[in-house]
Amino acid sequence: MSTALIILGAGMGTRMNSDLPKVLHKIAGAPMLVHAMKAGASLEPEKTVIVAGHGAEKVTAAAVAWDPDVATVLQTEQLGTAHAVAQAKDALDGFAGDALVLYGDTPFIQPETLEAMAAARSNHDVVVLGFEAADPGRYGRLVTNGDTLERIVEFKDATDEERAITLCNSGVIMAKSDVLFDLISKVGNDNASEEYYLTDIIGIARDQGLSATVVSCDEAETLGVNSRAELAGAEAQFQSRARAAALADGITLSDPDTVYFAHDTVIGRDTIIEPNVVFGPDVTIESDTTIRAFSHLEGCHVSRGSIIGPYARLRPGAELAENTKVGNFVEIKNAQIAAGAKVNHLSYIGDATIGEKANIGAGTITCNYDGFFKHQTTIGREAFIGSNTMLVAPVTVGNGAMTGSGSVISDDVPDGALGLGRARQVTKAGFATKLFDMLRARKAKQSKGH
Repeated sequence: MSTALIILGAGMGTRMNSDLPKVLHKIAGAPMLVHAMKAGASLEPEKTVIVAGHGAEKVTAAAVAWDPDVATVLQTEQLGTAHAVAQAKDALDGFAGDALVLYGDTPFIQPETLEAMAAARSNHDVVVLGFEAADPGRYGRLVTNGDTLERIVEFKDATDEERAITLCNSGVIMAKSDVLFDLISKVGNDNASEEYYLTDIIGIARDQGLSATVVSCDEAETLGVNSRAELAGAEAQFQSRARAAALADGITLSDPDTVYFAHDTVIGRDTIIEPNVVFGPDVTIESDTTIRAFSHLEGCHVSRGSIIGPYARLRPGAELAENTKVGNFVEIKNAQIAAGAKVNHLSYIGDATIGEKANIGAGTITCNYDGFFKHQTTIGREAFIGSNTMLVAPVTVGNGAMTGSGSVISDDVPDGALGLGRARQVTKAGFATKLFDMLRARKAKQSKGH
């Protein structure tokens, strides 16, 4: 059966003390909302509806950036979870499949868990995701009888006997779309908070003779983020899982606790990652590469056998072919580095194409920006760029060509040619000695005056 996602993201997140909507705070380089969307994507949803409120324009922009087909609806008043889900009804008008309610501030629900819920839906009208809590605290309790869920009781409204239950409610619910909205229409707000609880639909469903059940998951999957401290804890949880997964996949981490992954980092086996490496979003590293210490990578692709760093920065659009070398204090941006090319020291290569086996000397800069537009630099195969060369784009250095150290190259250098672009040196014999003597005398005179 087809599935629709309803992701609740209207909360202000007061405890975050932020102007940014809570669901847009990032974990591993992606908004929490995107983590929820990625989890739901495992069910191949036909429709996705985001219920936004505070900062709706920003929430919509982030959702659309990840999935252009997403729909956003507005919850103008915060009247409870059932009221929030009800705002998605018109957006799902005519949809006949299952609806899954997720939360934009609960980023770690696993695809396998959602698939288990979908499987349970084939035998029950309503499926709720629960977890055994180490400390149930103020969570809602799931009251069950065998595999039947009889009701959900909010902590505020629970009896002492119900509060002793350790099976708790995550808030994630799945039901046929029309059934879900019919049940919500019957929810009242006669409770301690005077809110419309989504959890009340279980009791209503049971009164109508519908069946409900619980699928359980690990408590860590249900972690909700409501404060900066919890956001930091969520980041730590993500990184711990990502590091363990990397090690299991055949990746060497010299000091795992100092390596930070993004939500979408892809790394091939037998890669070595040294300490204090940070991966931003959209990085793919092929097998048998080495990422040396203190390097930062984002939006780039590094091919097999390459060596990056230490202290290297790869920015979006950096595309490195096999067996390339990018060394210490080198920055690469929007540039293609062909197989066997080397950029080993203290250089900036931006908006450029570097040919096979080219050697870029220390201190080379592609001067790509004129204040208004970016311009392209092309360096041919087996070219040799002398140290401290300024390449004023647009410019081409041909195959097998060279530039002299300290040159400013503003005209194309043909294949096999040497390009020199530096001022002629003038040497004045004895001048340094005379200048130093004059300056020493001046300094001594000033010292006596004080």
